[in-house]
Amino acid sequence: MVCTTSRLKMLLFSAWVSMLLGLLAGFLPVVGMEGEGGAKSSSDHTPNVEALSSLSVTNCSQLTLKLEFSTKVVEHEYIVGFTGYFSAKARSLYISSALRSAGDGTLEWHIVPRENPASDFPSDFELVHIRQASPSSLLTLEDHPYIKRVTPQRKVFRSLKYIPLAPEPAAPCIATRGTQKWQSWQSSRPFRRTSLSLGSGFWHATGRHSSRRLLRAIPRHVAQILQADVLWQMGHTGSGVKVAVFDTGLSEKHPHFKNVKERTNWTNEKTLDDGLGHGTFVAGVIASMRECQGFAPDSELHIFRVFTNNQVSYTSWFLDAFNYAILKKIDVLNLSIGGPDFMDHPFVDKVWELTANRVIMVSAIGNDGPLYGTLNNPADQMDVIGVGGIDFEDNIARFSSRGMTTWELPGGYGRVKPDIVTYGSGVRGSGMKEGCRSLSGTSVASPVVAGAVTLLASTVLNRELVNPASMKQALIASARRLPGVNMFEQGHGKLDLIRAYQILNSYRPQASLSPSYIDLTECPYMWPYCSQPIYYGGMPTIVNVTILNGMGVTGRIVDKPIWQPYLPQNGDHIDVAISYSPVLWPWAGYLAVSISVAKKAASWEGIAQGHVMVTVASPAENDSEVGGELTSTVKLPIKVKIVPTPPRSKRVLWDQYHNLRYPPGYFPRDNLRMKNDPLDWNGDHIHTNFRDMYQHLRSMGYFVEVLGAPITCFDASQYGTLLMVDSEEEYFPEEITKLRRDIDNGLSLIIFSDWYNTSVMRKVKFYDENTRQWWMPDTGGANIPALNDLISVWGMAFSDGLYEGDFTLADHDMYYASGCSIARFPEDGIVIAKNLKDQGLEVLKQETAVVEEVSILGLYQTPSDGGGRIALYGDSNCIDDSHRQKDCFWLLDALLQYTSYSMTPPSLSHSHSRVAPPTGAEHPLPQRLEGNHLYRYSKVLEAHLGDPKPRPLPACPHLSWAKPQPVNETAPSNLWKHQKLLSVDLDKVTLPNVRAYRPQVRPLSPGESGAWDIPGGIMPGRYNQEVGQTIPVFAFLGAMVVLSFFVVQLTKSKSKPKRRKPRIKRPTYLQQQQQQQQQQTSGKNPTV
Repeated sequence: MVCTTSRLKMLLFSAWVSMLLGLLAGFLPVVGMEGEGGAKSSSDHTPNVEALSSLSVTNCSQLTLKLEFSTKVVEHEYIVGFTGYFSAKARSLYISSALRSAGDGTLEWHIVPRENPASDFPSDFELVHIRQASPSSLLTLEDHPYIKRVTPQRKVFRSLKYIPLAPEPAAPCIATRGTQKWQSWQSSRPFRRTSLSLGSGFWHATGRHSSRRLLRAIPRHVAQILQADVLWQMGHTGSGVKVAVFDTGLSEKHPHFKNVKERTNWTNEKTLDDGLGHGTFVAGVIASMRECQGFAPDSELHIFRVFTNNQVSYTSWFLDAFNYAILKKIDVLNLSIGGPDFMDHPFVDKVWELTANRVIMVSAIGNDGPLYGTLNNPADQMDVIGVGGIDFEDNIARFSSRGMTTWELPGGYGRVKPDIVTYGSGVRGSGMKEGCRSLSGTSVASPVVAGAVTLLASTVLNRELVNPASMKQALIASARRLPGVNMFEQGHGKLDLIRAYQILNSYRPQASLSPSYIDLTECPYMWPYCSQPIYYGGMPTIVNVTILNGMGVTGRIVDKPIWQPYLPQNGDHIDVAISYSPVLWPWAGYLAVSISVAKKAASWEGIAQGHVMVTVASPAENDSEVGGELTSTVKLPIKVKIVPTPPRSKRVLWDQYHNLRYPPGYFPRDNLRMKNDPLDWNGDHIHTNFRDMYQHLRSMGYFVEVLGAPITCFDASQYGTLLMVDSEEEYFPEEITKLRRDIDNGLSLIIFSDWYNTSVMRKVKFYDENTRQWWMPDTGGANIPALNDLISVWGMAFSDGLYEGDFTLADHDMYYASGCSIARFPEDGIVIAKNLKDQGLEVLKQETAVVEEVSILGLYQTPSDGGGRIALYGDSNCIDDSHRQKDCFWLLDALLQYTSYSMTPPSLSHSHSRVAPPTGAEHPLPQRLEGNHLYRYSKVLEAHLGDPKPRPLPACPHLSWAKPQPVNETAPSNLWKHQKLLSVDLDKVTLPNVRAYRPQVRPLSPGESGAWDIPGGIMPGRYNQEVGQTIPVFAFLGAMVVLSFFVVQLTKSKSKPKRRKPRIKRPTYLQQQQQQQQQQTSGKNPTV
């Protein structure tokens, strides 16, 4: 009977659990995902672009919002920048005076009126229309003592369109209907770009379709995930902080915002409303008070509408709006746009001025990942907080741009960016009119940080302590490092709002470093530094450290940085040279540390450690004593791994000096099929768009070094191969002479070239619709005429043919992408030819033709005794990460075997594709484009009457090694730890105990806005707009629990066995108890 009862109980319990799970499975999609039926939910998923309102999004297709930026120079319009702020009348007088002195009486010009809120105030620039402006008239303008710079006006286009994402077969239609419309927002200011992440399934890691992560399907607002509700419950809601949103505007009566202080329009349209939806979304992430909550609902919102509904903007609009933001004393500014043009001087200068006026600028790092070297400006500036994106599984988002910065190339090395990362995928924010929507991209991650910064600023009692440097110091010192991710992907780690609050509320002004230490042994975080040990005779390893100065907008380094090697840790085995910013402004500067191995460690292997001491001083702003200064001393620990100098055959030297990129010049892409990505802007460095090639060479045992100086500046006897890839620069005559001598003495050379055709270059100009002459491509994918000058002594040359096509070589599938052919080659060399399409004919005449036996690869052993070897290949796209379709790393391995060890690959020497070397007699060699302006951007050429001529050969870089001051103490074993800002121990800075507060909620009355009415405008914790939907579910579950209790009790009562009457059993029971007591008393054990 007991077994039957237990079995019955188990069956009833199982049935109850099954019914409960079934009901949950039916209710959870309603609770956790936006519905499709109601008006409120439809606003979440219908495109908020009026032109696209007819698109149906109720089906199962996945949509992504694709945003592209492009730009072109406005003909005849110029931005004239002044050295200070002047009235409109004074600016007009200065321009008039300067143009009169030009002596050109036919010059037609006028000042373009700018009708916006800043027109009533003094300005530091003017927009001038000059018809048929000659270079002399522009130079005359710049010669005026009050005119700083003259630059072309730029017109920015932005296009929105919805495109389907690749379907996910594992997800049933009904399960994804409410959440699949993920939208990705791409931002790239100066030219049209397409995110490499669009159209891919990079959200697979979010767990949307995993049953064991079912609760992840419930939308959680990013402010609550980052624990903003903890600070809300302490009474911090962003009050008193002015935050500016530079975007597409905001509707006047949007129900999500209660403190919109000002809306301004800087466009030529007569509206303040948002016709696109992106500006509303960004503002909602920062300051929405209901539904999809923002971080700082009580902050003062200042809306700057800088894009029209036609998605057009101008540089001058931004400059005027920036000036007005300074005038209004904005505290935090979010800029969710960007581009690679860090040499857009008016824009960059104005950003510096903004931060110098204590404006904390937060900007998106870019959506051009996963490629390295794709950072956008202004997020790549030292004084700006650059934000990358992660998904809700803490994986770096595929779209998020990667470092390093490329400002410093070719002579230096890039800085660490982004600064921090945070959630940027599937983030919910305000819809254009009401409701919520989800977007993805670093332009979404940027307002997440901007909202967090606004909230953090409101928690500090002494607001004078909050400035661009102190805020960045708190963010990066508190960031949580993501495991298995390098610093050029995650910066300092994931945003940690609570730890940042702890640091800010114990902060004292000081200096700090980013990164805070140099550990060349720590992988993967310190990639690429940790990927290759250092050795005697190698090129110095350069680490570019950013100095953040929280003491003041300007500062200086006192005396010189001090190098102190640890003697017990072999610190005297390395030499250190240090260069630094003479002035730290605004709020930041650089500290470049060059590390080399001392001669005595040429055959030594081990770890060496030391540290650099830097003292920073800033004027004391509130010091009563005239000339008073604040000082702060910081320590930069250094740890390196040293190995014996590798053999010459294993050492490869990468020529960085002769690679040019945008900006400043128009250098076109190497693959002409990439029409939506026309510029070569990734730096052409082994740690940016040639990263995979570098990793492959390291895995093959080669040591790769970078030459950032002319060919005359390295010892060729130390290297087996000089590797030249995609070279756009000219060559000094002295370089050509030295290279010939070096190859005669045993150095080998590998060249990966690219296309060069003057007719195609003119066509590319026409295709890009650039009306200004300086936008004419100054080279092709590579500078073929310059390369031909370099290799002509051996009877070699490239042609101006332009070819593409698929083929097989040595059993490897290959793709030739916009490459050239070999026009001349020595008769005793090895030449490989393939049948390819004439891409030049296709570009020029839209005709298709196949050319047989196009010479693409050549191998040659120089005749001198002990001479080196030369290998030529006409296309670099197969080793370039930018648009590589099929890699040819195997070919690079074969060429290095040939050049370093004189081992001719049999697969090439005996190939059926081997042909007789071409003589080049039938076609003339390519000539330089007539009238090109390469000299404007070249390190080799300078302007001259007639054709440009080479500059004088510059001196080789000379490093001044710091005098060591050894210390006899033990170095720390682990250099990674959070920065201790003035010895603040985060464990001791505790949060106060806050009583959990749950607000009362009620349904809306007819006529109220489509959101729950929250007391105080805030919903702490996880109480959001889903509360109204979850209340019936919890009521139902409660009823089910009560019902199950009664069922179990009823079952128990029915299953109990019938007992005999108690009056019969009771006396027997009492007799047994008495007998047991008697036995215990007598000391006898009872028998059983």
